[in-house]
Amino acid sequence: MVRTALAANALPAKLGRPIGRGFFDRSVHDIAPELIGAVLLVDGTGGVIVEVEAYHHNDPAAHSYRGETARNAAMFGPPGHAYVYRSYGMHWCLNFVCEAEGSASAVLIRALQPSHGLDAMAARRGLEEPRQLCSGPGKLAQALGITLAHNCLPLDRPPFALYRRVTAPEIVTGPRIGITKAAELPWRYALRQSPFVSKPFPDKSR
Repeated sequence: MVRTALAANALPAKLGRPIGRGFFDRSVHDIAPELIGAVLLVDGTGGVIVEVEAYHHNDPAAHSYRGETARNAAMFGPPGHAYVYRSYGMHWCLNFVCEAEGSASAVLIRALQPSHGLDAMAARRGLEEPRQLCSGPGKLAQALGITLAHNCLPLDRPPFALYRRVTAPEIVTGPRIGITKAAELPWRYALRQSPFVSKPFPDKSR
């Protein structure tokens, strides 16, 4: 059985008020940092969100930048729904659609501090080290069992459940990862000095 002690710079996995779809009907740049410290569960499995990236429709790195396609159609739908895509033909990635319908902005969920259903996540990932279960968008999706079947699903109904953070965490910002366009924009947000993020970056408090 996988167990994890609360490491330094980790957040307690307390469940705040449920997050409804209305939470996402505003600027992606306001939503992204507010998701740090929230709890994401998929069929009861998941943990505390510790790293995200914001993608605005005017952002050349956003999938929606060149218009709607079959792949990115979920981004153009109503806020508060999942946008799931395959990265490099290998890994599923989970995003939360933000802003008004048609805006096509989203937050990529990059890393979780695992807290619920650790044994299920370990079985899906084939390892037991808690810090490696969800430390990247592809790892996270595999650990939570995310597939294309989750695309377009509402985030406030099963299998998804989201809960507001109960404390205001210290947040750091930095450039996004794995992109070549608009790479200088500091739209990556993370829990300060979290050992569960996908990649450490300079410790600069927000």
